[in-house]
Amino acid sequence: MPDAPAPTPAPTPTPAAPPSTAAAETPAAPGSKTAKIKDPDFSPEDEDTSLSGPSKSSIWSIAFISVSVVFFVTVIVYFNKVKNRDQTIAETQNRMEQIQNSRGLLVTQMDEAKAGTSEIQKQMDETKAVSLALKTELDNAKADTAKIQTLLDQTRELSTRFQTQREEAKIASLKHQGEVEVARAQATVMQTQLAKAKTDTAELQTQLTESKAQVADLQTKLEKAQKDIAQLQKSPTKK
Repeated sequence: MPDAPAPTPAPTPTPAAPPSTAAAETPAAPGSKTAKIKDPDFSPEDEDTSLSGPSKSSIWSIAFISVSVVFFVTVIVYFNKVKNRDQTIAETQNRMEQIQNSRGLLVTQMDEAKAGTSEIQKQMDETKAVSLALKTELDNAKADTAKIQTLLDQTRELSTRFQTQREEAKIASLKHQGEVEVARAQATVMQTQLAKAKTDTAELQTQLTESKAQVADLQTKLEKAQKDIAQLQKSPTKK
């Protein structure tokens, strides 16, 4: 049996050379009927992507920078507003504290003024009471002085009457020699009564002097009390 022939190896396909880019991009001469050769692997999307890549990156960069600037400005404005708000709150609190302090001071001054007014009113009432008491004492002293004056007038009248009777007794004793003893006795009695009347008159005169002094003292005190009342009545008006 003859030997079988050895199998012939299959021929390896030779890869086709890619079309030349230069030939594809070279435009046809005018009037030439030769068609423009295009690369079958080249697509318009690849061309758009290669052309628009840098433009989109620039747009995104600008947008990011703009947003960053807006955000930064917004943050600054916000912090300024917060700072202004805190400052306004602090100023408001300071004003409120000042108002509270002023209010407390006014309340204290009002309380002191009320206390001073009450004290002045109390002094006025006391002064009025003292003035009324002094006026009552003055009226009583004037009444006592009038009574003493009446008694003094009566005593003087009685003394004058006794003096007249004594003179009449002396005349009668001279006319009636026989009645000398009786006249002397009467004269002695009248003399005693006259001395007593003079003593009473002196006492009444002393009492009258003392009463006048008391009246003058009470009159001075009353005038002083009236002046004090007038001053106390003017004091609240000035305040």
